[in-house]
Amino acid sequence: MELRNLVEPTSSVVVTMEVQEGIIGESSAFQDLHNAAVSSGVLSNGPDLCTAARQRGVPIIHAMAINRKDYRGSVANCRMLSASKDMHERGSGIIEGTKGAELVDVFGPEPEDISIPRLHGLTPFTSTSLDQTIRNLGASTIIPIGVSINIGILGLVLSAVDLGYQVVIPTDAVAGVPLEYGEKVLQGTLSLLSTLTTTQEIISTWE
Repeated sequence: MELRNLVEPTSSVVVTMEVQEGIIGESSAFQDLHNAAVSSGVLSNGPDLCTAARQRGVPIIHAMAINRKDYRGSVANCRMLSASKDMHERGSGIIEGTKGAELVDVFGPEPEDISIPRLHGLTPFTSTSLDQTIRNLGASTIIPIGVSINIGILGLVLSAVDLGYQVVIPTDAVAGVPLEYGEKVLQGTLSLLSTLTTTQEIISTWE
């Protein structure tokens, strides 16, 4: 399918992946991931894409990872989640109700946006209402932005394809660590599962 048909506003949705202050913001404990988000364009192109989407009526869903203050409902069953728990125990990270759990300001949320938090896991579809919400919005194409290419974005895309969605990735609005490895995941894996494009190409089709 041509890009114009894939990202038709009435059948598309933008899903931001963990574009939160405690993950990619200036106060993030994951400084490598923050730096990658700056270098790759997540923190500049991502908000531009969200603005353009809102102007054309494309829904935006924020897939957010949070921990309760008492950590109930979460478990550190892998190295990535163990690192998150360590930050949690130091009083930082993505604790519910703190700045770290909020979106980086340039992403919103705006009143029309939908936020779907999760207490556990590394991908946004498992055990959340993300799939049902996207279907209820009438969307068949998902445009993911955020982090990280090699874990969260990869998991999002695999689940989306399994669930029957088309996926279009603006490669200048996603990031992984290290950046070079993120590029290899895009070209070696995600190029087989989705349509790779740029932020400006998507915005231009909407114009």
